[in-house]
Amino acid sequence: MHGLLLIDKSAGMTSHDVVRRVRRIFKTRKVGHGGTLDPLATGVLPVAIGDGTKILQFLLAEDKSYRATFKLGITTDTFDSEGQILLERPVPEFTSADLETVCAEFRGDIEQLPPMFSALKKDGVPLYKLARQGKTVARELRQVTISRLDLIHNDLQTVTIEVDCSKGTYIRTLISDIGEQLGCGAHLTALRRLQSGEFSIDECLTLEELQQMEEPSSVLYSLDEALRNYPAVQLDAAAAAALKFGIPPEAHQVVAMEELISGNLIRLQVENRLTAIARYAPLRTKETRGDFELIRVFGSH
Repeated sequence: MHGLLLIDKSAGMTSHDVVRRVRRIFKTRKVGHGGTLDPLATGVLPVAIGDGTKILQFLLAEDKSYRATFKLGITTDTFDSEGQILLERPVPEFTSADLETVCAEFRGDIEQLPPMFSALKKDGVPLYKLARQGKTVARELRQVTISRLDLIHNDLQTVTIEVDCSKGTYIRTLISDIGEQLGCGAHLTALRRLQSGEFSIDECLTLEELQQMEEPSSVLYSLDEALRNYPAVQLDAAAAAALKFGIPPEAHQVVAMEELISGNLIRLQVENRLTAIARYAPLRTKETRGDFELIRVFGSH
């Protein structure tokens, strides 16, 4: 059994809790998730089963969309409502226009300092374990992209925004930084992932709905469907045979439904079945065989 589930994660459980539940439902150990959600957060959590775990590297790289609510005037050690209060400050009077001006500063390419309460590791130890011991260690700034940041609601105490962002973005950090820019601090109180790559919340099932299904495998996306946002090409017989020996195809050996762009990831198919993910690279110099750089080769699913 191989494929991808789209789970609407409930609040109060970790992403690994979801994985454990799915393992029991499908009676298999080979299960992984495509992007951690904190216990506070809800929403889209792709869960891969069997050989579906081989595509997680591509799902993790996708952009995400969130709806986030935060409370002004209170700063916590975790940057969310599950942490200990560090500081309370009065909330200055400001208009929605003032808030919009601050939000505009966080659109585009920005730098974030990962929070101590995160799964990132220092010398093999997760930062959150160090944080629980009262320790703080140096972290490197990372660049992320906020392609959309819209103000949805503002009552001068609680604010709701929607965000489209690149992989690796910490919404808790974004909220904390916005609060500091406003001069009063802020912490996250609710977070819902609305989109992960091409998958939206409307396509998701809760674990309870999945548990009640007689045939839960019927809602599995195939590996090919799960990678639907990548263009596909069909290999001819010679290219399909060569691929079995790790030889990438030549451009004249594939049929593409759209123009191929150098550097883009492509699904390689044989008779409409996914066989590999490759990067179209006709000008590469290190490897002279073929016009594609093989990234991951699959069986037929």
